[in-house]
Amino acid sequence: MAPQPEDVLTFAHLSAPNSALYRDILRVFARAKERFTVHLRPEDVAAELRRDSDEQIGAALEKLVAWGNLHADADTSRVTSVEDFHRKRQLFQLTPAGHATEQAIAFYEEAIGRRGALQSVALGDIAEQLRALASLAGEAEPDPAKVHLLLISLAERFSSLADNAQAFMGSLRRAIDFSDGNVAGFIAYKERLIDYINRFIADLANSGARIATLLNELEEREHERLLWQAAHREATDAVPEGDDTADAYAIAANDAFTSWQNRWRGLRDWFLSRDGGRLSQARLLRQAAITAIKQLIDTVGLLNERRSGRSDRAADFRVLARWFAEAPDEEAMHRLWRSAFGLTSARHLTVTPATVDLWQDVPASTPWREAPPIRISPQLRRTGSYERRGKPNRVTDRSQARQLLREFADREAAETAAARARLHTDGPVLLSELGVLDPRAFRLFLGLLGDALAARHPDETEVKTVTSDGSMEVRLTVVPDGGPVRVLTADGVLTGPEHVIEITDLMAS
Repeated sequence: MAPQPEDVLTFAHLSAPNSALYRDILRVFARAKERFTVHLRPEDVAAELRRDSDEQIGAALEKLVAWGNLHADADTSRVTSVEDFHRKRQLFQLTPAGHATEQAIAFYEEAIGRRGALQSVALGDIAEQLRALASLAGEAEPDPAKVHLLLISLAERFSSLADNAQAFMGSLRRAIDFSDGNVAGFIAYKERLIDYINRFIADLANSGARIATLLNELEEREHERLLWQAAHREATDAVPEGDDTADAYAIAANDAFTSWQNRWRGLRDWFLSRDGGRLSQARLLRQAAITAIKQLIDTVGLLNERRSGRSDRAADFRVLARWFAEAPDEEAMHRLWRSAFGLTSARHLTVTPATVDLWQDVPASTPWREAPPIRISPQLRRTGSYERRGKPNRVTDRSQARQLLREFADREAAETAAARARLHTDGPVLLSELGVLDPRAFRLFLGLLGDALAARHPDETEVKTVTSDGSMEVRLTVVPDGGPVRVLTADGVLTGPEHVIEITDLMAS
């Protein structure tokens, strides 16, 4: 039902002058309602606010009555004389609209301020409730009351788990994005936060597997029978008074069953992946948590680099942006642009054919001072544009150059394949047993050796790695007391400690 015009006025105190006083007074009435206290006098409100009962509180109460948040009744309980009867005394209480307004504001403040939590305990509770449901599903005549209560508890626990996990991941992303505000605090609580997320990831993996097994077990035992029992219990309360027709009951039961089916589907999608590669929400949450840990570590590393004074490109660009903003005019901005990025106008790109012929045989190592001059049209220098009259130049035939490039690429690929085949070992061998290596195989061997040594930690004696292009795999093991080894090549001799090496050509296998 759409709100009536008088209902909307209950929110007017939020933007009115002295809104803080109105909020304090309404919180007093909300807390009193929780204590089952119906009416409050002005002096009761003042006592709760720990201030004297003055005209300001009385005026605020009258204003809240006018807006519809409070209802005022005459206070005749303490009349002992005619003067007391004529003196204005009132009792105040929250109206239904005022109470709904307080609930809406409280819900808004909770949703905005919620940091969320990864509830490992909720996972265990959901598993226990599903286990109890599975036990009831095995009975011939399950108790409808027990089934209904278990389903309600399961829905509430699952809803709390999903909402809190979503809020936590959102607050975590905000903490990572705004970590510049409090660097010391962010670094201080990083370790505890990572331990917290790691613990939840482990609990989610263990409890999630149990929950998925219980869900499959319940569906095998016709879980919809339990959902129908809960729907029939809710339909009994949902039928309007005075309408006992079977049609009204059936409609209410069907609506309740549809609602329970939707909740069950949400529970299933949260813990069970669908066919077709659609991952469950639990697995997506686990991946998001792992990604958040990596982002936390990267953020801490970036903050440490900034604190240690290392170069930071983002900070440099922010300084440059401030310089642009402080530039006095556009000419200064252009000078700053050319100085920062080294970009100037390229008006000399159009040259004469004679200049092109002169530069064809000039080596790339020739200094500019010793190179032939670049001759450009005087009109281009004077006006900035040049259009040559007459017939256009013939299109240069570059088929021969492309053929040379193709032959060079094929020859290089063949040499690389031959080098991989030369280095491929049928099992572990000693470095001293590799024999003489040609220049191509030696360069490839140096790359493999460098990758393996870079991947090995100082306390390791064996390492296994794959090249960045995924074409070869190398396993390197230190030989204790192996002594020095000499690897013969066409360019010289490579010496080093003895190792056992195993090189596998992944492209050939």
